[in-house]
Amino acid sequence: MDVKTVCLGMLTDGPASGYDLKKEFESSFGHFFSAGYGSIYPALSTLSDKGYVDCEEIPQEGKPDRKVYRITDEGRQFLLRALEKRETCHKVRSEFLATMCFAHLMAPDDVEAVIDHRLTEIEKYKQLFREIEQDWQPEWPPGAKFVLGFGKTMAGAMETYITENRHLLADEAAVKTAVG
Repeated sequence: MDVKTVCLGMLTDGPASGYDLKKEFESSFGHFFSAGYGSIYPALSTLSDKGYVDCEEIPQEGKPDRKVYRITDEGRQFLLRALEKRETCHKVRSEFLATMCFAHLMAPDDVEAVIDHRLTEIEKYKQLFREIEQDWQPEWPPGAKFVLGFGKTMAGAMETYITENRHLLADEAAVKTAVG
């Protein structure tokens, strides 16, 4: 699924600006699908060109006009067709894991710092999940509940694995330093 399709899905909840969508990507989507302004605004432009969203420009005093996007009927149909795809993949792109592949080339203190930073990031996600649960609304769709549970489970599993196995990297780094 690409950024355009995710933006359409978000717009089914109601009109939003690019800024609003970015905040959504950072909050409830942040643990599994990232997108920045550099991909959100081009996606919205393409969706508008195709007639999948309408854009209303709202004047603001002392600022550029605020563009608010709404999904059209054509956009909703496109989204529904995209959601029919059954062969979805689960891609993981992790700078942490890529870095840990080369932990043997790093100083032990650097390895520990990267691990500690990752554990701090996981704690931030766990806090985000707690905040989402506090704001939980009974009418939220089952898919949102599923994704929240999946995120909580993944964060807990990552934290447990890193905590229980960080010694493997520390041991490797210590051997490198002793030999090096």
